[in-house]
Amino acid sequence: MIEFHQVHKAYPVQGRTITALHPSDLRIETGQVFGLIGHSGAGKSTLLRLINRLEEPSGGRIVIDGEDITALDAQGLRRFRQQVGMIFQHFNLLASKTVAANVALPLQLAGELDRSQIASRVNQLLQRVGLAEHAHKYPAQLSGGQKQRVGIARALATEPKILLCDEATSALDPQTTGQVLQLLAEINRELGLTIVLITHEMDVIRRVCDQVAVMDAGVIVEQGPVAQVFLHPRHATTQRFVRESEHVDEGEQYDDFAHVSGRILRLTFQGEATYAPLLGTVARETGVDYSILAGRIDRIKDNPYGQLTLALTGGDIDAALARFQAADVHLEVLR
Repeated sequence: MIEFHQVHKAYPVQGRTITALHPSDLRIETGQVFGLIGHSGAGKSTLLRLINRLEEPSGGRIVIDGEDITALDAQGLRRFRQQVGMIFQHFNLLASKTVAANVALPLQLAGELDRSQIASRVNQLLQRVGLAEHAHKYPAQLSGGQKQRVGIARALATEPKILLCDEATSALDPQTTGQVLQLLAEINRELGLTIVLITHEMDVIRRVCDQVAVMDAGVIVEQGPVAQVFLHPRHATTQRFVRESEHVDEGEQYDDFAHVSGRILRLTFQGEATYAPLLGTVARETGVDYSILAGRIDRIKDNPYGQLTLALTGGDIDAALARFQAADVHLEVLR
């Protein structure tokens, strides 16, 4: 659905050229929820806005659904943008218009439906996001979560193929964030929309995304399936995001267990293997004792996972390692 071919973006600032995005290749498949994560200034907002040419690329090609959008003229760009919805961090609703009027605006601008058709479409959208009873209220009368739901309904008005989410949950409390993420997941599943979202929270990526790209200083430093990137981060920036999501302090060496005796290993479980009684079975079969030094059990999107750091002592440790390797787990020997 979305392809970047050596796309880059630079801005002239006081006689200098500041690079916001270095030459980058990116591929986002149809129907994926794709996450872009990075700290402020990493270039993720620039990359997102290049997708619908709210930012003009300094070079490279952007191909959307087989069409080179970098070659479109003004009329072609207007037609293309009707296929792209956008959700904003601070909602960007018109305060002087009702909820229904805000959702109707893109349809009125498109000019393809009459008044009764627009009213019917708006009603369907508000029911979809759970706000049908708030149609005649104004944004000031809504909570933050309700405002974002209006923004989602508005973004879906023209039946887009792509939905762009610009920090769509960062202004919301944790409970409301969960509700909005669940709504986005339902929309992706039911409508088959390709969703691209940017965030600075790894937990958002873990809960809704299929693939993720990690950005730092205008460079995509790591990308791949969320489970691979989240559970086995390679780049220092990714590792920092994972530590932050686990509430581990930057200076804490959570891999360093110099004071612990025995063989130290990390086991990663996914899917049904997460709930298998593997540790007890291996301990009985090989006579090893184990202590759990660190661990987490959670979900990546709809898939359960577990990651445990263990110290093994006594018994036949080599046999225990072989037993772990033969099971449906990923084994890393740390020491």
